Amino acid sequence: MSLVIAALVLVGVLCSLDLLLTVGVIKRLREHTELLSRKGDQPSLATGEEVGPFAVTSVDGEAVSDRAIDTETVVAFFSTTCGPCKEKLPKFVEYARSVPGGRARVIATVIGEGDEVAPMVAALRPVARVTTEDASGVMGEAFKVMAYPVVLKVNRTTDGRLLVMADQVDVDRPAVASV
Repeated sequence: MSLVIAALVLVGVLCSLDLLLTVGVIKRLREHTELLSRKGDQPSLATGEEVGPFAVTSVDGEAVSDRAIDTETVVAFFSTTCGPCKEKLPKFVEYARSVPGGRARVIATVIGEGDEVAPMVAALRPVARVTTEDASGVMGEAFKVMAYPVVLKVNRTTDGRLLVMADQVDVDRPAVASV
C-alpha cells in the first residue's frame, strides 16, 4: 500500500512540475507574440521609409550606391536558401525586362555564399546590376531586409532623400514608370 501512495505522490509532483513548466512556456509565447506583432509582417523598409546609406560593387565591377540613384529604381533581394525566391526569380526577370531605363534602373542582391549564388546571378545579370552578400551585408542593412524575396521601388525626393516608394511590387505585371 505504501508503494502505491509513493507512486501517487510522485505522479502528483511530476504533474505539478509539468503544469508549472507549461505556464512558463505559455507566458514566454505571449511575450514573443507581442514582440512579433509590433514588428508586423514587413520584411523590409515600408513605403515612405528612408533607405540607409550603401556603397557596393556589382558582380560586373559597377559601383552601386544610394547616392547614384536619382530616379525610380527597382531593388530586389533573393536568397539562395529561400524556396519562394527560386519561384519568384523567373517572374522578376521578366518584370525587370520591362522596367523603363532597363538594367540601369534595376538592382538585385543575391544572399548566399560561394558557388551557390551563381545560378541566380546568371539569371539576373542580363536585366539588373547584381550584387552578392551574406545575410548581414551592406545592402540588407540599408533596406532592413528581414525576409526574402523582397522587391521594392525607390526614388529620390525633391529634398534629396532616398525613399521606398512601393514595398510590395507586383512582378506579375509589366513595370511602368511612376507619374
